[in-house]
Parts: sequence; structure tokens; C-alpha cells
Amino acid sequence: MPNLHKPIKPTCWAVFFLGVLLLGGCSDSTSTSQSGAADQPRLHYFTWSDYVDPEILAAFETSRGVRVVVDTFSSNEELLAKIQTGMVGYDVVVPSDFMAGIMGRLGLLAKLDLSRIPHVQDLETHLKQLPFDPTQQFAIPYLWGTVGIGYNSKVVTEVPTSWNVLWDPHYAGRISMLNDQREVFGLALRALGHSLNSRDPQLIQEAKERLIQQKPLVKAYTSEQFDQLLVSGDVVLAHAWGGPVARAMREDPLIRYTIPQEGGTIWADCLAVLASSKQKELAMDFINYLLSDSVAIQTSTRLLFASANRHVRHQLPPEIRENIAVYPPDDVLPRMEWLEDVQEATRDYDRAWTELKVH
Repeated sequence: MPNLHKPIKPTCWAVFFLGVLLLGGCSDSTSTSQSGAADQPRLHYFTWSDYVDPEILAAFETSRGVRVVVDTFSSNEELLAKIQTGMVGYDVVVPSDFMAGIMGRLGLLAKLDLSRIPHVQDLETHLKQLPFDPTQQFAIPYLWGTVGIGYNSKVVTEVPTSWNVLWDPHYAGRISMLNDQREVFGLALRALGHSLNSRDPQLIQEAKERLIQQKPLVKAYTSEQFDQLLVSGDVVLAHAWGGPVARAMREDPLIRYTIPQEGGTIWADCLAVLASSKQKELAMDFINYLLSDSVAIQTSTRLLFASANRHVRHQLPPEIRENIAVYPPDDVLPRMEWLEDVQEATRDYDRAWTELKVH
């Protein structure tokens, strides 16, 4: 992950706080509703930009007589940096699995009262005992999926079976990679036969050298536009999260998704409550609401990410539940790994990522 911002100095706090208000961080201007009494309870929700569905949030506001104030981030590192630099006005946050582990270890997340979140009993079996929080003490899986290869089947006529296809000079200039340090190095490590959570500096260096060899073939490192690059034909192979590839399939039926034989990342974005939250009970009620069947079905239908609620899958249309970009086959799961907090080895990944980018 990128280098994180340093904690703000106490003498700078007033200036920083004023800046936060002016920039709109945790401000009422992002609420889904502008009506209601000034003293109406507010829930501050910090999440990924494409996860915000005004209709879903408005229904919760109406049912509970509250206002949901939304702010968004574009990476796990941005989420952590903002919390560590004093932006503690948020209640519910949505860290990915490994980041939930880091935030839990740092004491940034509140212990959950699972009696207020009965839908925790509805989790998919493989999401119930995750390595970063096996008993859901501070984070509950929300949406999940895999990282694989999206490709244009008109150009790439054989299904890619290995990550090594991303090193094929035949596709030079038509390959995209996620702009994500751990995912890119995880791919390279798996292609070399190692765990994507390796802490061995020598193996991380080996992965870096492999990625430097690949770099002249790469059109873009992007986590936000690879689906549109596939649709436009600018790239024909994309290192990709499955959900955006599934959305691209709606625009171009020639686009496909595959998970290489070496395996790769399985991920889950989680719902958690900040330890600093002033609305912990309301925050946990909101988490339970997001995990409820009807809301989860609406969310998965829109985003094309698999829901952590096991009841959702069979209520989705066949074209969604049978799409391996959304729900991978069960026999694929044993080949997948969760990203873990590599702690001290983060410095080695930081250094290698920087060297790759500037090479």
C-alpha cells in the first residue's frame, strides 16, 4: 500500500478541522436528504464511491427518522489515512478484508454487538471465519468476489489459463493492470508459484523484476477504467475485479472473465463501526439493514458483486448468479487466497511498488 499520511500535529488541529469542513469531509452537504429537523440524528457513512445507492439510503432515513451523511474514498489506503489524520466523525466504514484487519489491530474499530446485527447469521459459509476476524468482532463481510482476467474473446480466442498471458508480447499495449500495489504483486507472486502474502524480501524482489519485464506491454495501471477499456477495445486483457467485468459484459457480450489455474485473490469489502463513533447502536442497525435480503439483492443486482448474504444468490436472475465474474464456481475457491496484513513487509512492498512505477 502507498505510504500513509503522518498523524496531524495537535497545534495544526484547528486548521485541519476547518479545512475538513470546507472540503466537505463528513459534511451534511453529502446527505441523501436535505429535509428534516436540525436536531435529526445523523449517521456518517464512509464508503466506496460506486457503493452509494441513494434509494437504499433514503429508505433507511425514512424508516428511522435519521439523515445519512455520505463521504467516499477510492482506496483502502485513503480510508486509513483519513482516519489516522483525525477525520473521526464517521460512523460506518467499508474497509476491504486485509484493511479491516489492520484497522482492528490499530484499535480503530469498535467491537460489534452482534445481537443488533442478526443478519450476521446469514453469511455465506466461506465468509464466516475469515483470517482477519474469524468471529466478526469488528467487521462483517458485505460484498465479495475474485480477481481474475477480463478479456475480449474476439481477439483472445482461447480462454487464458495462466497469469502468464499478461506477459505475452502478442498483446503489447493492449493489457491493463489494476493500480493496486498488493493485487499487482499478488498476481506476480502467484504466477511465480508463491503465496500472494509472501513476506520474503527476495520473493518480493523477484516479483518486482517480473513486473518490470511486463511493464512495456502494459497500456495502463487502472482500477477504475479497465472495464471501459475492454468495452472500447483499447485493451483486450485486463487484470480485473470480477464485478466491473460483469458490468462490461452487459455492453459487449464478447467480453469474458476467467480465473487462472494458479489462483489469485478472493476479497470481501466489510462493514465496520469506528471506535470513535458517537452513534454506535444506529451504526450497527444500519449494517444489519444493508445485509438484509431485499437490500442485498438490490445492491448485488446494481453492482454485480456477490452478496455476503447467502440467501441472495438464488434470488438473483440466472444471468447474474451463473456469471463466474460475480459468483465463482465452488471448485475455484480452494485456489484463492485472502490478502493479509503483511505488517513489517509492507515497507518492502512499498519500495518495490515505487521502483516499478518509476522504472
